[in-house]
Amino acid sequence: MSTTYNIYCDESCHLEHDHIPVMLLGAVWCPANKVKSISKQIREIKVKYNAKGELKWTKVSKNCRVQFYRGLIDYFFAEENLNFRCLVVLGKDKLDHSYFNQGSHDSFYYKMYYQLLINIVSQEESDFNIYLDIKDTRGSKRLKVLGEILRTKLRDHDLKIIKNVQLVRSHETQLIQLADFLIGAVSYENRTDIHKNNSAKLNIIKKIKYASGIDLKHTTSPWEQKFNLFIFHPRSQNNG
Repeated sequence: MSTTYNIYCDESCHLEHDHIPVMLLGAVWCPANKVKSISKQIREIKVKYNAKGELKWTKVSKNCRVQFYRGLIDYFFAEENLNFRCLVVLGKDKLDHSYFNQGSHDSFYYKMYYQLLINIVSQEESDFNIYLDIKDTRGSKRLKVLGEILRTKLRDHDLKIIKNVQLVRSHETQLIQLADFLIGAVSYENRTDIHKNNSAKLNIIKKIKYASGIDLKHTTSPWEQKFNLFIFHPRSQNNG
């Protein structure tokens, strides 16, 4: 009997000309029949620590409720049905789209999303619903193309593997918010263009490193499911 999984995706620093040297795509995923209970648990953690509003990495300030974020991290690593995978592009400013990506940042974007998701959706006897955070007016087009690419690569012409690909609003979806938070932590650790003087963010990253047993800067083993990282270094024409 197949298992249905929901995958909740978000992204950070994904624009081509934002002058940020990294780009991240990430996904939180779990069995579809556990989404309701997990979302309820996250909301209860928010209530416990009086954390109002949407969970976002950008809201982590020096004076924030660090204990709330630490409690959330404890819950993530204790909940066996929750998993996270993140793809980190180091050196986005060095990308040579004209040589490798048909002159298109969008082409690169889809390639990276495929690399992010193929590790998850290749599980045997499973099917998937994929949800992406609404970012801009191009979301619907990107959604359609991504679904077509995944189904073509998987030879899923009868939609038995990728059941649904859909845009959702982050403020309505606890697991999109969790993805944003975890991606933000990985991004902060890997960025070299900012001063890392936010004590709350540093505290949270230290907690994640300890709980995961990884340094957030290196690719994990392919079979790692709980906290999986893939670090991508762009090629040049000379070493490609």
